[in-house]
Amino acid sequence: MDLIAIVQILDSTLRLATPLLFAALAGLISERAGVFDIGLEGKMLAAAFFSAAFAFTTGNVWLGLCAGIIASMFLSLIHGVASITFRGNQLISGVAINFLAAGLTVVIAQNWFRQGGRTPTLTGDARFPRLNLPFADALRDVPVLGPVYSVILSGHSILVYVGLLCVPLTWYVLFRTRFGLRLRAVGENPAAVDTAGISVIGLRYGAVMIAGVLCGLAGAYLATGLAAGFVKDMTAGRGFIALAAMIFAKWRPWHALGAVLLFGLLEAIANRYQNIDLGFIVLPAQFMQALPYVLTVVILAGFVGRAIPPRAGGEPYVKER
Repeated sequence: MDLIAIVQILDSTLRLATPLLFAALAGLISERAGVFDIGLEGKMLAAAFFSAAFAFTTGNVWLGLCAGIIASMFLSLIHGVASITFRGNQLISGVAINFLAAGLTVVIAQNWFRQGGRTPTLTGDARFPRLNLPFADALRDVPVLGPVYSVILSGHSILVYVGLLCVPLTWYVLFRTRFGLRLRAVGENPAAVDTAGISVIGLRYGAVMIAGVLCGLAGAYLATGLAAGFVKDMTAGRGFIALAAMIFAKWRPWHALGAVLLFGLLEAIANRYQNIDLGFIVLPAQFMQALPYVLTVVILAGFVGRAIPPRAGGEPYVKER
């Protein structure tokens, strides 16, 4: 593998890891507050459709982004009402959101655009443009540093950089602010938080809605940054991979970044090398496409160790009288 191929794979890694990063941080914040969120996939899918649909209709990608975030937050609100207010099973609520989003996006897309459940191709201002970092062209020919800065780090849409900035921001909010302390306490011992006069319900709703915003960013990036429109089931299991990355990271933001970069690397390699001839057998394209998912499961099963979720995770809080 030559240097050019390595640089191109690492460039693809960053792009492919971005939606996973947003979704992993969303699940991390929600579960730190004690609310399991299996519905990351559905919220990403809904955000991808509405961001692409509104971006195409209005010709403005920022309006599409807002529409995607609103759609994701609406599904987060449904999840919050079902699992927090009515104390329903959080896992069932998340699965229901996944099914709801998978069905509604295709039906609405077909009735809206009449293109088999997809949106028209996005062009021009309906897509996020690529941004060149300062001095990227001047440093391009510098050994090592040039390709890393000018090719791998530069030339991505703004949401890639927003995702990277969300990692230290999430770490700071969770571990260096009063809100983060209370959020983590709600996931470990909500009764103690309630005794201190702090609203458990309010904190959990706040965490769920923050997760909705992050999933909205993930879905919008998929449809308007990584791709050029919405197609049926375009999330392709990324919400579940994000959940796996979050568990692999043991609910820590910086470790989540490493986990999603690992999956992004595997997917980038699979996309570049297909139908590999080993001499005695030819590995089909389908094998390479499944390889990132298989390796992710193997890594999670063999190298994570014991991952202990927040103690109150998945349990509705019932106020003692």
